Amino acid sequence: MIRILHQIFRTGIVTEKLPETQEEQVTIVGASLGEEVMKRFRRSITIRFVDAGSCNACELELQAVNNPVYDSERFGIHFTASPRFADMLLVTGPVSRNMEIALKRTYNAMPTPKFVVGLGDCAFNGGIFGESYASLGGISSVVPVDAYIHGCPPSPAAILNGILKAIRSERK
Repeated sequence: MIRILHQIFRTGIVTEKLPETQEEQVTIVGASLGEEVMKRFRRSITIRFVDAGSCNACELELQAVNNPVYDSERFGIHFTASPRFADMLLVTGPVSRNMEIALKRTYNAMPTPKFVVGLGDCAFNGGIFGESYASLGGISSVVPVDAYIHGCPPSPAAILNGILKAIRSERK
């Protein structure tokens, strides 16, 4: 164990920094997001993520939002495995026919007020998958949506901005 700790101290921090323009953009969006989360949720927002049948490109960018470079937790964003504790539902991909019931159950299990965000172009209109025998298209055909984050895949800064847009929406 001591040998591992010495190795960690010798290696130091190996995380790369963001370019200054991206860092500035994330900081500005994050500050607005942090203020809005404090105002509406009194500390943090809890998000339940559902992959409704995507190609996983949006999931990679969503994981980047959680990594130490972007660090979404500093803005009060937490992810949960249970929809019963979630304030927001974040959905990627077109809704495959096999995920329709699971997505509806997840949405119905969430307490009100509930916010729904579609992540990526596939969540908006089905993207390259469209509507077919296996796909229902965008998520709005299954659950009501507050905001969409466009892009294939959207950048981490765009994801944070989309979450902010959904929180500011007044649908509920």
